Amino acid sequence: MTAGIDTPDRRGRTGLDRHGRDLTGNPGVRIREVELLSSDWYVLRKTTFDFRHDDGHWSREQRETYDRGDGATILLHNTDRRTVLLTRQFRLPAYVNGHPDGMLLETAAGLLDGDGPEEAIRREAAEETGHTVGAVEHVFDVYMSPGSVTERLHFFAAPYDTADVPVGGGPGGIAEEGEDITTVELPFTEALDRIRNGTIADAKTIMLLQWAALDGPFAR
Repeated sequence: MTAGIDTPDRRGRTGLDRHGRDLTGNPGVRIREVELLSSDWYVLRKTTFDFRHDDGHWSREQRETYDRGDGATILLHNTDRRTVLLTRQFRLPAYVNGHPDGMLLETAAGLLDGDGPEEAIRREAAEETGHTVGAVEHVFDVYMSPGSVTERLHFFAAPYDTADVPVGGGPGGIAEEGEDITTVELPFTEALDRIRNGTIADAKTIMLLQWAALDGPFAR
């Protein structure tokens, strides 16, 4: 008996080795085997499949996929003040891969955890920044690392009122999950400068800031 396959894992899941076996959308892909490698919190699988190349020949391939669920992120902006509201928190993967201290400036974000994208991002914005989001604008949906991670991230934007936000306060986030998040308000031009000088190095944040400059609330 294997946790996550025959018996529930720590999150109550079973049948995790069946994910992807019934896919039929691409006739050039035939799933042969799905092996569950880990289901401690998120799910790591190894999938064996046959792939038809452009010249018609088939090859047997294997890929590992990391499934952490889908997520959502939001750029909170104030056009009157020409500011954006970001968060700062420690990210171990960035720290062990060369970031000086692992403290990243980011847009508020989190996993859907069974909620719809809008509901989830309202929850995450409140938890991380203390701000209750009103009307949100859907920007786009993106596969952030499609070579290995299944996650699709839903991008949103919304205005915020500085009177409602404990800027500089904190810590925000969920203490039981080890989160210690600080809210950071930046002039929009400074945020763009931080992309150029590398002090904003988070992909989702860069994407939303560039959208805001090109097509969003700060577009000329």
